[in-house]
Amino acid sequence: MKVIKLAQVPPPSVEVDSTVLSAAMSMRNARIGAAAVLEGDKLVGIFSERDVMVRVVVPRLDPEATTVREVMTTAVQTVGEEAEAGEALEVMVSRHIRHLPVVNSENRVTGLLSVRNLLQHHIDELADQLNSLEAYFSADGPGG
Repeated sequence: MKVIKLAQVPPPSVEVDSTVLSAAMSMRNARIGAAAVLEGDKLVGIFSERDVMVRVVVPRLDPEATTVREVMTTAVQTVGEEAEAGEALEVMVSRHIRHLPVVNSENRVTGLLSVRNLLQHHIDELADQLNSLEAYFSADGPGG
């Protein structure tokens, strides 16, 4: 399945000059663990719960005075809309990341994929396979 069908669309996002407090409140309200960081419509980073913990809480920065620009992750891995779920999962596992922005052919963010989205997709696929096998083995027809 294509990742864009599994991703959160529209992607949760914050502006680069937002305060950490404002971004964290937006993330809490949206019940998400990360947000794409945009400058205009250009992806410039990703801001996650881990960034809050490691780059704000531990160094004791003021979340009302610190901007997302100062503490976001700037080395952002992305995946194209046409990528398959398995490809995205490989990237996320190999790079130890939980959120992956999905971009279109113009490199604009169109969705945000989480490892939770991917795992739920795989669980659903396995459940479907199990149901099919159960139906096959429990069929009581000719030759059965």
